[in-house]
Amino acid sequence: MELSSVQNTKLSPKACLKWAVVVFIVLVNLYADIKMYMNGDIAYPLLDLVLVGVGVYVFVSKKMYAQRYAFPSVAGMTAFIIFPLIYTLWISFTNYSGAHVMSVDSAMAFHLQKTYKSEGGDFAYKIYALEDGTYELVLSQGDKSYMLEKPFDFTDKTVVANAALGKTLDLNLVATSSQPSGKLLPMKALMSLRNVLKTCILHVPESSVKLSMSGLRQFSAQSEKFTRLIKGEKAENGYEVDSKYALWDNESKQLFLPNMDTGFYQYADGHGVLSGEEYAPGFKVNVGFKNYIKFLSNESIRMPFLQIFVWTVCFSAITVFGTLAIGMILACLVQWEFLRFRGIYRVFLILPYAVPSFISILVFKGLFNQNFGELNMFVNAIMGPIYSAFGSQWTPIEWFTSPWPARAMILMVNAWLGYPYMMLLCMGLLKSIPDDLYEATSIEGASPWVNLRYITLPLLIRPLAPLLIASFAFNFNNFVLIQLLTGGGPDIIEATQAPAGYTDLLVSFTYRIAFEGGKGNDYGLAAAVAAMIFVMVGLLSLVQLRLAKNSQMQG
Repeated sequence: MELSSVQNTKLSPKACLKWAVVVFIVLVNLYADIKMYMNGDIAYPLLDLVLVGVGVYVFVSKKMYAQRYAFPSVAGMTAFIIFPLIYTLWISFTNYSGAHVMSVDSAMAFHLQKTYKSEGGDFAYKIYALEDGTYELVLSQGDKSYMLEKPFDFTDKTVVANAALGKTLDLNLVATSSQPSGKLLPMKALMSLRNVLKTCILHVPESSVKLSMSGLRQFSAQSEKFTRLIKGEKAENGYEVDSKYALWDNESKQLFLPNMDTGFYQYADGHGVLSGEEYAPGFKVNVGFKNYIKFLSNESIRMPFLQIFVWTVCFSAITVFGTLAIGMILACLVQWEFLRFRGIYRVFLILPYAVPSFISILVFKGLFNQNFGELNMFVNAIMGPIYSAFGSQWTPIEWFTSPWPARAMILMVNAWLGYPYMMLLCMGLLKSIPDDLYEATSIEGASPWVNLRYITLPLLIRPLAPLLIASFAFNFNNFVLIQLLTGGGPDIIEATQAPAGYTDLLVSFTYRIAFEGGKGNDYGLAAAVAAMIFVMVGLLSLVQLRLAKNSQMQG
């Protein structure tokens, strides 16, 4: 009876549905992983295999029943936090950039596809439409004439689809001395067949010559430019091949080797010494700590990096203490019991927090416009007559083109965006301060300043400390403000190796290196900077946790 019961359980509809879903999920993910691996990706298929494998085990095994509730959060943390950090760290040790995207195998395959016009000359061609819907291609060169071994339908849907994918079409030629009986196609009709004709490889009879389309009206003899050399054999120049990626240039009769230091192919002599031009496309190679050393040894990178680092720390610190001061003062004012219409004031003061920040930033960008902004018009109207009275001329403030006005503008806008948050925190914490303390000091004749200094501030700073550190970490990476308001500008002229601006933070500096580099997007260097930012913010987080722990213990 027990055996029968077990068998019925295994073959129940619920169990069948469960295993069908598991098999379907595994097969779909395996298919996706294989496709990604075939495209040269390794990290993402590996991540997917690990997560799917562990997930299937957790949700199938009865021993892991309790872990089913925690697995989604662990998987999400692995996929969106741990994996990006590890992947970024790995990229920082490579030369990955806009010029070095593919692997060395892909770069070699790209060069192997190259051809050059070899001996055999050019052939003019004509196409004739036959009555059965097929076409005859006729090539001629002097007294030589060739035609297709058998007529071919260049308009077939499968042929057209393969041509769109770049697949080549091999056709054989035969010698001929007669013209087909079909209708000669005009130029307009030839244009419609052009995409298919570009993929045609025509084989000349009794010859190794291959013809491919080289112009609107001609086919030319094309030969493979490079031949792959086998490791251990000797090239024609006497070089003993020691790399599986070595190529031989059939046109120039030279050795073509990959430079594993720079990530480009170059020509080499008989001793394998690389020299001369670097040929794209580049490929990814490991460079060790080169990216980390680069911005420390290169003056045009180190100097703006240090400037931006100092500015980032100052920007974050000034923003935190500035918004704290404004928020605390306003919180004390709206909490004052003798103030009328306190509720209305609270609503208006919290409004900047309710409006999406990107809208406020764009509004301020218009207000600070150097020529038409309302702020400059107001300041010019006041300062212009004053300067004229003293015989001087007032110069409008260049908010977006001068370093210090641009930084001042950034701080003012961020103060406007950040003070409501601090005000809300202070309003809540002020409620927790006992009124007996203020009553006792009022009996002693203490002034409001004394109350603020010896009662309010000490009782607010302790619970606020972890939140202030969190605010500092947030502003340390405040990318949206910089990108929407100044874009990092004005640019630092001395920063010739990496794009950098006076208002850039480390995070926007990293973004510009990765996506706005003039010599190709340098993802490796950007990943190195991002790794350093992660360490800095991680240290701040540890301090925050320590302060929060101490605050709880003291509370």
